[in-house]
Amino acid sequence: MTMPMLGATLGKTGADFRLWSHHADRVELCLFDGRGETEFDRLSMTRGEGDVHHVFVQGMKEGARYGFRIHGPYDPAQGHWYDPSKLLVDPYATELDRPFIYDVRLGQFGIDTAALMPKAILKAHKPVRPMMPLGERCGFIYEVNVKAFTMLHPDVPEAERGTLKALANPSVLAHLRRIGVDMVELMPITAWIDERHLPPLGLTNSWGYNPVAMMALDPRIVPGGVGELRETVAALHAEGIDVILDLVFNHTGESDVLGTTLSLRGIDNRSLFRHVADDPGTLVNDTGCGNTLACDHPFIRRLIVDTLRHFVLSAGVDGFRFDLAPIMGRHWDGFHQDAPTLRAILEDEVLEDRVLIAEPWDIGLGGYQLGRFPPAFLEWNDRARDTFRRHWRGDAWTTGDLATALAGSADLFAHDGHGQTRSVNFIAAHDGFSLYDLVSYEHKHNEANGEENRDGHNENHSWNNGVEGETSDKAILKKRREDVEALLSTLFASRGAVMLTAGDEFGRTQRGNNNAYCQDNALTWLDWSKADAQLIETTARLAAMRQRFSCFMDASVLTGEGDVTWLNTDGQPMAVGDWEKPDLGAFTMMLASIDRETGTECRVAVLFNRSSEPRDFVLPTQDKRKWRRLETGRNAAKIVVKSRSVDFWTQS
Repeated sequence: MTMPMLGATLGKTGADFRLWSHHADRVELCLFDGRGETEFDRLSMTRGEGDVHHVFVQGMKEGARYGFRIHGPYDPAQGHWYDPSKLLVDPYATELDRPFIYDVRLGQFGIDTAALMPKAILKAHKPVRPMMPLGERCGFIYEVNVKAFTMLHPDVPEAERGTLKALANPSVLAHLRRIGVDMVELMPITAWIDERHLPPLGLTNSWGYNPVAMMALDPRIVPGGVGELRETVAALHAEGIDVILDLVFNHTGESDVLGTTLSLRGIDNRSLFRHVADDPGTLVNDTGCGNTLACDHPFIRRLIVDTLRHFVLSAGVDGFRFDLAPIMGRHWDGFHQDAPTLRAILEDEVLEDRVLIAEPWDIGLGGYQLGRFPPAFLEWNDRARDTFRRHWRGDAWTTGDLATALAGSADLFAHDGHGQTRSVNFIAAHDGFSLYDLVSYEHKHNEANGEENRDGHNENHSWNNGVEGETSDKAILKKRREDVEALLSTLFASRGAVMLTAGDEFGRTQRGNNNAYCQDNALTWLDWSKADAQLIETTARLAAMRQRFSCFMDASVLTGEGDVTWLNTDGQPMAVGDWEKPDLGAFTMMLASIDRETGTECRVAVLFNRSSEPRDFVLPTQDKRKWRRLETGRNAAKIVVKSRSVDFWTQS
């Protein structure tokens, strides 16, 4: 199906409005005053080629407010939710005049919702010339919740706290430079609505993974609209930092049959969402959010590609992370690596050089697709995450899995002739325990979420070092910092991209809450006054090390053919018997590398000691060249690695 241009297009004498709907009987464009309060006109749109409804409005100017009302059958059992009392947001809107606020009336038939709904703002955006992404495929990704990151930052002006503009503040940029960030991955900044169970609990969604308008920036986070995004991207680019947007193309905040009619549901629910076969009234819920977008439908495919193009061409964005990405490749018979929507992204001339990251799982049948996305996609690697955690928790039989993860997870990515890793390695993300909570809590503590601690994952592969949660015991606090440093060192020593969630570099805590999506308060806002300077310095040192040595930035999976040697503590190659020790916690990963500072060949040894006691290590000499500890730059006649730590040594 071929469609003409969609959305609102501003011209010299007025504006064109186009909206797709197959099942609608009639579509009306609704015009509002400059405050978006009074509806002063309704114009019938003409159905044209490909079910695109069109109207040209003479004299329309930038800044005009508008929405749609659609007439058609109201028959939920047949998948139709048409109700002209519902004002609908243009799915191609790029700016809104206010945020979405949940109200039960948004889902009740026959109740006019114009006063409750945001209005789209007619806007012509200044195009930018997209840059090639600055970072490397194995760079350091920094996941940022914009509001939580900036709300308590002492150097950000109060009026800018909680907004995207704050990321361009000199102090914020200085912190990103200090810790060596290559890419900032922004958690959703497009317009979202609260889940309906949150307002009665006095809670709000603070993550943004409940979208309504895919292109429109949320006015709470980006009050300056596309211009603010463009300027922030430029400021980060000036520091050599790429910008990645986390986008949600798997569901909308309109939820299930008890949900709201805000945009796509009122435009053409039966076409644009998945329904149970032979039962158009029952929504498929492969997302756990009440509905699932039909990403194989031509309109949704077009909306996805056009959204990505918009953010590149209007703001200079470098790439995208896709939430529950298998849905984008799903047809009625399951996930397909070469699905038309994935292929359309990869073949688009604007998008073909962007950074693309998949969260490779959803909760649908066959929803776990780690390692199965097209080669251009990087993928969040939860298997590596769990391996890192389990190894440092002390689980038996984890050394082999740890080596595989450190080497780039060849079992997942080195197949079908591909020798490069596509792994995004991480230990903690927005979803789950923070890094510090991982070593401070054995169990989740989500009571504040109002669901009697039923929500969130039960198995976190976490430990508490002797006391559950907060403590003043200095010995336990010392152990926790050491464990965090060991985890950070393991992460930064791994092949592939590495990702850290903002605040994990200085010990942020959520007090054991591992599902803090609804905690828009001090529980999730980063407390910069309590930042652990030692952990920040550790992160900065590890990031600098990755940049210095080519062995950490090479995307090729390690094969053992001249690129890596696995050694026991005696400096001998690991034998089968070594790998089969269930409690093996001390070993060396020795890597061939180039020292980028000197341009010379060298070897880098990463020494792991999980045991509770210091361990002596032997490293093989080469041409009588001595080994130097990277942290101090000093030679040592005897190499001793502290308990529960990772050391880095080099020989050049």
